Amino acid sequence: MDEEIRIAVVGTGDVAMDHAAALTAPGPVRARIVAAADTDRARLDAFLAKHGAPAGYDDLDVLLYRARPDLVYLCTPPGLHRDQALACLRAGASVLVEKPPALSLREFDEIAGAASGPPWFATVFQHRFGRGQAALKSLAASGALGRPLLAVCHTTWFRDQSYFDVPWRGRWDTEGGGPTMGLGIHQMDMMLDLLGEWTEVQAVTRTQARRTETEDVSMAHVTFANGAVASVVNSSLSPRQESYLRYDFEYATVEVTHLYGYRDEDWRVTPAPGHDRVLTEWRAAMTGPQDAGAAHNSRSGHWAQFAKVLSGLREGTAPPVPLAESRRTLAMVAALYASGASGHPVKPSDVSPGTPFYDSMSGRRAASS
Repeated sequence: MDEEIRIAVVGTGDVAMDHAAALTAPGPVRARIVAAADTDRARLDAFLAKHGAPAGYDDLDVLLYRARPDLVYLCTPPGLHRDQALACLRAGASVLVEKPPALSLREFDEIAGAASGPPWFATVFQHRFGRGQAALKSLAASGALGRPLLAVCHTTWFRDQSYFDVPWRGRWDTEGGGPTMGLGIHQMDMMLDLLGEWTEVQAVTRTQARRTETEDVSMAHVTFANGAVASVVNSSLSPRQESYLRYDFEYATVEVTHLYGYRDEDWRVTPAPGHDRVLTEWRAAMTGPQDAGAAHNSRSGHWAQFAKVLSGLREGTAPPVPLAESRRTLAMVAALYASGASGHPVKPSDVSPGTPFYDSMSGRRAASS
């Protein structure tokens, strides 16, 4: 790899316009956007003008052949992720993809099979990388908080009908699901990053108010291998928007309330009676030495994760988030849909290869690729 990491951006809509600059922000690893691709020429030209990429393409294969990027940042609709990721990986380019990484577990496993690395494949789950999440994981691992007992994981956002009227949204075959897949997946990934393996999901999914093929709200009860239980709500119908996570441990309650990204001040810790020391340990964890990403920006955001991705590429190591952990989050989404459809509790084996919800979040058998 050259001294400077060469990046291509595929899909130049709002997500790319907002977040691509984080890939080339000053940091320990130098990177440059060398190419971008989109089928919409006006959108592509606007991106090129903003980010200074020297070459624009309407064909991914041509981009890969001519630009020879080290990393491709995929910001395209979910229905395109599998084929585009496989094309990049086969061309020797690592892939960083916006959520969800694929339409189904089957598609994800196809990608993972081509990404044993290098080249690598990583999903953007940026909320794992803010300072508050790092402090919480550290204290939980040390035993300072005691056992995790109960969690609340709510993504209550608002999307009007025009959001679902975008042709690829609200369809199983192009988006893979509704707010469970496309909105709440970030908060659910944060929860799984802390609590680990889930063992059972009991869920309800509904289409309450929007004209859409998928759900517009879901609710679930989740059981974890460590004995914790969680309440999960994903909504696109909530005028007062909020992202909220709460963890009740033996010795303290830890909460964060935000919308699209948390700051240090969005976290709250309430010690149990007789355990005021937890506050001292929390403050120390939030103010002590941090890694490069968290020190740069205590708010959860793309910069911290992207910096780690670039460092991994430079060092020849797998980037965050590990494939197994990204898959674990996608599997819980599949389990939530499976339980919502059947009305019964679902275990990991119920979304394993050979089951309907392994092939598709709708439970319909996917066409073979």
